[in-house]
Amino acid sequence: MKPELINSLKEGYSAKTFMQDLIAGIIVGVVALPLAIAFAIASGVSPERGLFTAIVAGFCISAFGGSRVQIGGPTGAFAVIVYGVVQEFGYSGLVTATIMAGILLILLGAFKMGGLVKFIPYTIVTGFTAGIAVTIAAGQIGDFLGLVPDFSQPMMIMGKAYDKMPGDFLGKIIVYARSISTINWYSTVMAAVCLAIIFLWPKITKRIPGSLVVIILATVADLIIKKTVGWETATIGSRYGSIPSSLPAPQFPSFSISVIVKLFPTAISIAVLAAIESLLSAVVADGMTGTKHDSNMELIAQGIANIASPIFGGIPATGAIARTATNIKNGGKTPVAGIIHALTLLLIMIVLGRFAVYIPMAALAAVLVSVAWNMAGIPAVRSLLKGQKSDICVLAVTFLITVFIDLTVAIEVGLGFAAFFFIKKMIDLSDVQNDKETLVGGIKAGGIEERLDIPQGVLVYEIEGPLFFGTVRKFELATERAQTDCKAIILRMRNTIYLDAGGLKALEQCKAACDRKGITIILSGIHTQPYMLCEKTGMADKLGRENIFDNIKSALERAAEITGTK
Repeated sequence: MKPELINSLKEGYSAKTFMQDLIAGIIVGVVALPLAIAFAIASGVSPERGLFTAIVAGFCISAFGGSRVQIGGPTGAFAVIVYGVVQEFGYSGLVTATIMAGILLILLGAFKMGGLVKFIPYTIVTGFTAGIAVTIAAGQIGDFLGLVPDFSQPMMIMGKAYDKMPGDFLGKIIVYARSISTINWYSTVMAAVCLAIIFLWPKITKRIPGSLVVIILATVADLIIKKTVGWETATIGSRYGSIPSSLPAPQFPSFSISVIVKLFPTAISIAVLAAIESLLSAVVADGMTGTKHDSNMELIAQGIANIASPIFGGIPATGAIARTATNIKNGGKTPVAGIIHALTLLLIMIVLGRFAVYIPMAALAAVLVSVAWNMAGIPAVRSLLKGQKSDICVLAVTFLITVFIDLTVAIEVGLGFAAFFFIKKMIDLSDVQNDKETLVGGIKAGGIEERLDIPQGVLVYEIEGPLFFGTVRKFELATERAQTDCKAIILRMRNTIYLDAGGLKALEQCKAACDRKGITIILSGIHTQPYMLCEKTGMADKLGRENIFDNIKSALERAAEITGTK
């Protein structure tokens, strides 16, 4: 295993590539500024800790990572976990849990277990991501409306006394409901206007992020209104005080066995979430750039980042999909862009950090609500709701447990449900497997073809067995080998009796990758259950019904027609 930074430099690093990385790194650094502050506040810590994380962890992830374009830092996914840990154990407890998570991530990478993350079903990832999004949005209600909860006397909530904002979803909603009389209409209007600008800004330009625009505009507008009209709203300075203009000196926490035992489950949650988020981001980056990341090296880099970040006053970090995509779209080619992004943030903090105290909390709330909306994955959820009842059940259970109980429990229960439904489906479909029959549009065909005459420019892959969350990675590795001169890929599915949401997502990603290369996907010998799922979710239309066949002979004829060969 070797960091991609070394591989990139060994291949020959030109001045042109450096300029591309420099421009992309500066842009991503500017984009990351408001997000780093907002994610820290959503996590229940002071805003500068988000900046420390983006600088230190962002540098480590780019310097040691297995992806050429991955951008790391604080993300919304950790907000729920971090908030709960800080409420119960304080920041020192969070430092201990994060360092333990970093060690676990290094061990996962060192023992080459990066592929295990692929065994977490797509429905579970979608469910807990949507649940985290709802929790983040709910946590911003107070700042969005300018509410001022009164904790001068302990507030009784569901039989328990609270002297500060509770960490759970229901507790926050109850506190906000009881404090609705303290609504600040100035804050509410400002937050609503900021949110509208964020959603409308991409129609003007996508080069400059809407989140940065509203932070600047809201800060200037608030200073003017405060001096002229006298209206007040909470700002970073009024709530958290000044922002330091340099990185803190490294501080190593003191460990005790009792605290380690208490925080070990939390450390596992942070490690699992960091692994999932970073590798998902790396996979998305691979699809955008056509490169291939090293998942084990990426996990080691995430581990190093999550050890270094809390030592320098930060919080947990992972790969950030939105910032990684921004890096790619602005021309980032190597990990140097990610390093420049971290240095840009450091320079901004040193030069402009003192002005961050004037940023209104209402504007940051609007930024986080927009992040939560994008994070919720509404199109993905809508697509899953059209699928099988088992996938809908796993999605719903994971979502509800994430929102109302705990993320770790949600993943555990979700995996249990997914395994149960898969075993049941295999039992139900065992007779179909013995018959070796296919069904496309009501047409049945049996028999196994012995010889294939494959036209030039056509690849034939046979999927042996069910395409579900446990086998998706093998399918992805196989389809990645598609040659550049290939014009059509036939996926032979005569022995694939079952397809789940994860398999469908892999098929969708394969279709997107092939579209970029001008390759047509053809399905051959598809069984009833996979075909019906493709019908319900619209995948059949995406592939084109003219490219779905019940036998290999017809599929080969279609391939010959596409390639213009015999």
